[in-house]
Amino acid sequence: MPKPKILVSRKLPEAVEAELARNFDVTLNVDDVPMDRAAFRAALKAYDGLLVTVTDGLGADVFSGLTPRCRILANFGVGFSHIDTEAAKAAGIEVTNTPDVLSDCTADLAMTLLMAAARRAGEGERELRAGRWSGWRPTHMIGTKVTGKTLGIIGFGRIGQAMARRAHFGFGMRILVQNRSDVAAEVLAETRAEQVASVEDLLPACDFVSLHCPGGAGNRHLIGEARLAMMRPSAILVNTARGEVVDEAALAAALKDGTIAGAGLDVFEKEPEITPALLECENAVLLPHLGSATRETRERMGMRAVDNLQKFFAGDVPPDRVT
Repeated sequence: MPKPKILVSRKLPEAVEAELARNFDVTLNVDDVPMDRAAFRAALKAYDGLLVTVTDGLGADVFSGLTPRCRILANFGVGFSHIDTEAAKAAGIEVTNTPDVLSDCTADLAMTLLMAAARRAGEGERELRAGRWSGWRPTHMIGTKVTGKTLGIIGFGRIGQAMARRAHFGFGMRILVQNRSDVAAEVLAETRAEQVASVEDLLPACDFVSLHCPGGAGNRHLIGEARLAMMRPSAILVNTARGEVVDEAALAAALKDGTIAGAGLDVFEKEPEITPALLECENAVLLPHLGSATRETRERMGMRAVDNLQKFFAGDVPPDRVT
């Protein structure tokens, strides 16, 4: 039998591309140029499966009016809010993701952003590289202590739990969590966390707030002007979840007028575009979506996507099927 025909939407680690080539009739994106709507519609008609990434826009309009050849979208990433899963399902296409394998590295980066914003590391490096540092002095670049402070976590799945462990056991932080469902008592005990009923209960009680909730329409601008005003003036917001969870215009205004002290962002509403006002905020640490960007994790994500494809075309249920 001929091998299933697979299109890969972006360049992947070499080991993953080699594994794909061994198992499938694969077309790689060697130039690593993002695909547009027309390209995805053409691919859905020409390939048995697509391996896509979290920045590929696969809204309802991509599937509308098609009778696709494609039967599976293997997503390279845990989040899948960029895919209209209902439209995919209606077109007869299964969707999978890559959970578990990126939890540690994303939590590591969230902690990096928290520390960098608290200790004004970005500001300090920019000053030093620009030749503006005049030497040590007692009042220079005063930041915020992290150890012993209170961290609020919104969204307490695998990544949120990994963040809690780092913060509590590494820095002695008190952990408050808000989650859309009740967190199991054993999970709260293991992570030394306390669950609160609402975002409104959490925000005023925290020195730091880290977002680990899903994206999508339901959480769009979860953190906006009103909720930013609920935070402490000394508080710092960290987002490694999805860009749309934060109203970037409201955040920039809050950073400029002192509503909150700082922010650390790895994701943005309209990647790779950045809200210009955010770029003007010295008290914002901004990174180019590096959450899972380690060799080990990106390879494991790719191999997980390959495994989902292999299982699907072997007639089995993919282990990470989301619809």
